[in-house]
Amino acid sequence: MRKTKTFCAILIGIVLCIAGMGCGSTSTQAGDGYPAEITSIPEPTATSTPVPTATNTPGPTATPTPEPIPEEWSKSTMEIVRDMGIGINLGNTFEAFGDWVDKWGDGSVESYVTCWGSPVITKEMIQGYAKEGFGVLRVPVHWFNLMDDDYNISPEYLASVKEVVDWALEADMYVIVNIHHDEDNFFAGFPTNKENRMAAYKKIWTQLAEAFRDYGDHLMLESLNEEGGWDSIWNKWGNGTGKPEVYALLNEINQAFVDTVRASGGNNTYRHLLIAGYQTGITETCDALFHMPEDPAGRCAVSVHYYTPSTFAILEEDASWGKAVPTWGTDAEFKELKNYMSMLKTHFVDNGVPVIIGEYGCPKKNKDADSVLLYLSSVCKEAYKNQMCPILWDTTGSHYDRENCRMYDQELLKALTGVLDGKIINLKENSLVC
Repeated sequence: MRKTKTFCAILIGIVLCIAGMGCGSTSTQAGDGYPAEITSIPEPTATSTPVPTATNTPGPTATPTPEPIPEEWSKSTMEIVRDMGIGINLGNTFEAFGDWVDKWGDGSVESYVTCWGSPVITKEMIQGYAKEGFGVLRVPVHWFNLMDDDYNISPEYLASVKEVVDWALEADMYVIVNIHHDEDNFFAGFPTNKENRMAAYKKIWTQLAEAFRDYGDHLMLESLNEEGGWDSIWNKWGNGTGKPEVYALLNEINQAFVDTVRASGGNNTYRHLLIAGYQTGITETCDALFHMPEDPAGRCAVSVHYYTPSTFAILEEDASWGKAVPTWGTDAEFKELKNYMSMLKTHFVDNGVPVIIGEYGCPKKNKDADSVLLYLSSVCKEAYKNQMCPILWDTTGSHYDRENCRMYDQELLKALTGVLDGKIINLKENSLVC
């Protein structure tokens, strides 16, 4: 089996992988639970955020398929995203990886699932998410953990992921499954070895599309995570001249994803698909160069992540690029949040493209507890208010207690689920009002 050879995608020192984020934690240890792929450079402030213009509109929109859509697939993607409500990530679990696991692990699915601190996932844990009020479970998966050199996915690994998906579907949740992390610089190699990488990418999605071919509309597939960007060619801080090239490459990858899933037939003809934005950054994804793929079914949503400001939402300790901030909640910070959410609504939602905030969150270590509650509830509220689905980043020991199958902080849960009942977060007083 192919094993993870390197942690070069993980920025050491930003976030420890066990307690916090998982979509791109900057450490290979299971500790803070924050995404390993997250960049260590702060997002632009609201004052530097460009206002969407008429030329800054989404790319070609798919023409709906002329064939009649089965009754069970009658809901549009916009309706599905709204029906999801709010969500949570099963972080630091199926996407956990490490060289030390390759060397000293027993090669089992369990050795990878538990290597960043997660217990073995049970049906009761998954049911607990639904009972707490979460409508969608995002399941990040590092398929490269157990994959041979010809990109054939381990049947055992796939079966384990499907089991969790089945449990969530039985609990009447929606589920999002993706490709997570960049093993051996797989995505990083696209600019120099596109033909080989694209063939492998299609092969991975051909297998996954076949595996989930008969699943209903509560399962959504996501093209990739945060790996869709190539800083060595161009980045948002002004380095490099290849901006059109890197955007065109991501657009091509996302198009290949849609084409591969649709070609598999069955329920994948109608399946709702989630398209990763440019490095899942909001400003980058709202750029005119980012295009939604052409889809004969017209059933795609776009995915972005929200960890802004990064000095609060990522850093637990000072780093070379920024000073960790323990509090959040100034007028400027509220304005920044509202500007970003408004940008997404203007650019995508108002143009008929549903938006999912696939990850948002902040660490709890070295943070003011009231600020954490205020930040998480405010992001959730602003996203949902703007007709988007917010999905909380969570890992073992962070927000959801996997041993007792409930949220640690019931006040936070009340604030998050309150948006579904028409309750509004009083951003200044951090209280719920009808």
